[in-house]
Amino acid sequence: MNQDTDFLRQAIALAYANAERGGRPFGAVIVKDGKLIAQAVNEIVGTKDPTAHAELLAIRAASRYLDSASLEGCSVFASGHPCPMCMGAMRMAGIEAVTYAYSNEDADPFGLSTAEAYADLAKPFEEQSMRIRHLPVRLEGEPDLYARWQQRR
Repeated sequence: MNQDTDFLRQAIALAYANAERGGRPFGAVIVKDGKLIAQAVNEIVGTKDPTAHAELLAIRAASRYLDSASLEGCSVFASGHPCPMCMGAMRMAGIEAVTYAYSNEDADPFGLSTAEAYADLAKPFEEQSMRIRHLPVRLEGEPDLYARWQQRR
């Protein structure tokens, strides 16, 4: 548990430094086998990229470091509660554990909570704030896209 606290402190220190530079107060580190393999800060402000979250950038760095899209056996330590986008990416990458220091409740008074996004995503598609629909279009004369992909593997 002490090592977890140390990794969280590193993520928080990254967040503080990023905020001092005018960025958003989020940092993340990725650990495998007790060793820090990647770290990143939120870069939304500087890049104008709404996906430039600390966790996503750390995932990209860890994947390059491991030369693999699979981050099985890795853990993420984040300064704040990861948003649904980051949580989804961590699941897709095979991250086995996520630990964060600041909750959505801590973030809410500062406009940094993602609790509303989580609540919206928990609703059925037809009740969510974003319109989501399935329209099964196919290309004429082409085999099924997924079957074709599997054939080429």
